[in-house]
Amino acid sequence: MLKYFIFFIFSFSLFSQSASIKGVVRYQGRPEPLVNIYVNNPGLQDVSSEKNIPVYKGTVSDNLGNYHLDLPAGQYQLEISALGFKTISRSIIVQSNAVLFLDFNLVEDLSGLEEVVISGSLKPVLKLKSAVPVEVYTKSFFNKNPTPSVFDALQNINGVRPQINCNVCNTGDIHINGLEGPYTFVLIDGMPIVSGLSTVYGLTGIPNSLVDRVEIVKGPASTLYGSEAVGGIINLITKSPITAPRFSTDLRTSSWGEVNVDFGSRFNLGSKVQSLLGINYYNFQNPVDNNGDNFTDLTLQKHISLFNKISVKRKSQKQLDIATRYFYEDRWGGEMQYESRLRGSDEVYGESIFTSRWEVFGTYQLPVKTALKLDFSANGHEQNSFYGVTPFKASQYIGFGQLTWNKAVAINHDILMGLAYRYTYYDDNTFATLSEDGLLNKSIVTHLPGIFVQDDWTINTQNKLLVGLRYDYNSVHGSVFSPRINYKWNSINSNNVVRLSFGNGFRVANVFTEDHAALTGARSVHFEGNLKPETSWNVNLNHVTNMSFSSGANFGIDSSVFYTYFSNRILPDYETDPNKIIYANLNGNAISKGISTNITATMPSGIQLAIGATLMDVSVTDNGVKSRQLLTERFSGVWNLSVPLPNLGLTIDYTANIYGPMRLPLVGENDPRPAFSPWYSIQNIQFRKSFTNAWEWYAGIKNLLNFTPPKDSISRAFDPFDNGVDFDAEGNAIATPNNPNALVFDPSYVYASNQGIHAFVGLRYTLD
Repeated sequence: MLKYFIFFIFSFSLFSQSASIKGVVRYQGRPEPLVNIYVNNPGLQDVSSEKNIPVYKGTVSDNLGNYHLDLPAGQYQLEISALGFKTISRSIIVQSNAVLFLDFNLVEDLSGLEEVVISGSLKPVLKLKSAVPVEVYTKSFFNKNPTPSVFDALQNINGVRPQINCNVCNTGDIHINGLEGPYTFVLIDGMPIVSGLSTVYGLTGIPNSLVDRVEIVKGPASTLYGSEAVGGIINLITKSPITAPRFSTDLRTSSWGEVNVDFGSRFNLGSKVQSLLGINYYNFQNPVDNNGDNFTDLTLQKHISLFNKISVKRKSQKQLDIATRYFYEDRWGGEMQYESRLRGSDEVYGESIFTSRWEVFGTYQLPVKTALKLDFSANGHEQNSFYGVTPFKASQYIGFGQLTWNKAVAINHDILMGLAYRYTYYDDNTFATLSEDGLLNKSIVTHLPGIFVQDDWTINTQNKLLVGLRYDYNSVHGSVFSPRINYKWNSINSNNVVRLSFGNGFRVANVFTEDHAALTGARSVHFEGNLKPETSWNVNLNHVTNMSFSSGANFGIDSSVFYTYFSNRILPDYETDPNKIIYANLNGNAISKGISTNITATMPSGIQLAIGATLMDVSVTDNGVKSRQLLTERFSGVWNLSVPLPNLGLTIDYTANIYGPMRLPLVGENDPRPAFSPWYSIQNIQFRKSFTNAWEWYAGIKNLLNFTPPKDSISRAFDPFDNGVDFDAEGNAIATPNNPNALVFDPSYVYASNQGIHAFVGLRYTLD
């Protein structure tokens, strides 16, 4: 291995004779942009020297489908791939100083195995050939159950659950395989944009209109992505200014009074710069209290998101993309009598949150012969909130840069090395940022430099091994090492793929940016000792089977068995004291284990069926006592069915999920509410009709079964300021004739939305 590293750092390939390949890539007769054309085998023979000299080059087609690839003279295996299409492989020979013209016609791939993914290894690779199991969900998947944000859209993905953390303001996070939101690392175009404050407050501000596809990796990925990538990653890949529609709009409203507007436009800024502008506006200002607890069932909110992404066509044909986004939101929930003038008062309880956020991120390929790329991002987040009479004001600024070098070494090794640095500034008005004497405010600044190396080793046509190691130095917690190993085996016909993954993740907790319950004013927060970084070790066995029949039908099964062991796990303790949230490192361990299966079927008639189920056990052992983790289901399932009706020009989409019981946080031992949630299912139906190639109308009903949590989900909703509660000298509620169970106001008993059955209707227009 050492000789590969030395070769990687010091060697360049020199060629005296050159050749070119040119052509056009089309789909159904139309030029297809952004198609990958590359040499798959880096150890091909150079004709001039008759030696095996590493060659690994590639390009992408432009907006007219044209491509141009310069290579040394020799014999090559050329591959042409694009998301949603079958890969084309072609053996070619190019003579020195010659130009070879080759055109290609793409064929749509319905199995999903030919998709190009980047999240598993930080470089484009076919999903079938990736040693890391990656799930991909495209725009067509999310259109089956239209939602205003990515947060809501993930509800129909197996093993992924959007979790609402507060009955009042409806902030939330995303669970993967039962692990809480802080263990899920959310990326935008591979950049760590969504972290800290935005994990709680920013997820609902990412509109679906900006997203081209979503890639999900389940299990630790700290070797490539560093801190926070413990339970898994969700990479939101935005649309390209080159391939996005020239103009698009999506207007939607619901019977509850929600209004959502998406607008997108692609245009040129000169001959070499293409720009994509996206605007999303959401408004809901209709207080609803169907459960009769005098609190809003759904948080009232209005937000606007402005997005612009530009792609620069450089003479070198190398990538230069820069994107910016601004997001502003005003949301509130609380008692039905609440008005904005009462913000922060003790007259009427309300939770009011103003969010202002900006982001800049991009990619720049350096103008050198080797594959050297700089990824960068910066974001600022300002929070101005009141939770009853408790103010919360916070500022967070994050800067990130990552330089990667990708080079083929020898015949079968593809080396990726990188340097990364993340700067985080955080300040708020809570005791979390007070000085040690508790008198002065002290902002938190964290520096996190890191270095990583990865070897993607193609042993032979059926076996691949990916090994990686990362070293980070946290300015507060010191050194952290993160290794991983991924092995892939596939049969000769590629119908069966087996992947075995082993690795670890680490995370540094920041309580006030990841647990909304700490800010409700209903409980005080306490730390026990100095919190140490969490570490997890994970093993995952994945098996994929795909079958295609002569009739045109496709059938696939994707199954995984996973096991994750946590040390130094940090969990909020709601149960020791009903008036406190206590944070401490476990004196023991935590374990997440289970099995997950996805089944997909596509019929020649166009009928599509997808069914997924996850069975898991997430437990915590503290001081020798084992218990089930709060707000974690043991079983979850999803399914969706799309049926086209060509004679009517309609498509029917039926989507649903189902969840087993979760252990809920009770307010003391005498809380009369059930300790576990019931089985519940959210089911939706939609009808879509295309009038022309540009216009599409859709309408449907969400939550067909009209499921909502019980009306007592908010403890003592009638007394949100605890005016009728008596406390002892230590601040604990005591039983009285008017409060026999010694309860206090608490909105943390939440597992599902209070929004019942409702209709929606929308209209899309797309001009390519």
